[in-house]
Amino acid sequence: QVQLVESGGGLVQAGGSLRLSCAASGRTISTYAMAWFRQSPGKEREFVAGVPSNGYSTYYADSVKGRFTISRDNAKNTVYLQMNSLPPEDTAVYYCAVKTQYGSSWYAAWQYGYWGQGTQVTVSS
Repeated sequence: QVQLVESGGGLVQAGGSLRLSCAASGRTISTYAMAWFRQSPGKEREFVAGVPSNGYSTYYADSVKGRFTISRDNAKNTVYLQMNSLPPEDTAVYYCAVKTQYGSSWYAAWQYGYWGQGTQVTVSS
């Protein structure tokens, strides 16, 4: 079992930045790909960013490419999401997840076996 705890969310003005953290416990996440998803009211949960176990590459949704950066520190069992130039449309609950199903797609939520409880990000205009 893996427990994930997100932190770092909050209220920020448009154009601002936030850094989310996802701390894992229970077992190491160093052998798993990790990802961030988000969900806003009335919308489905959507993939935001992903990083393989070695951290050598990263993957992003088109909507956040160039503004968000996912990273991981396997020694700390933690994954991060740096979010810059935030517009109000980025307002959502952000979740980190462990990719337990092997495959090339990052987008399908069913591929992720462990989820955190989420952290709210609110971007004011």
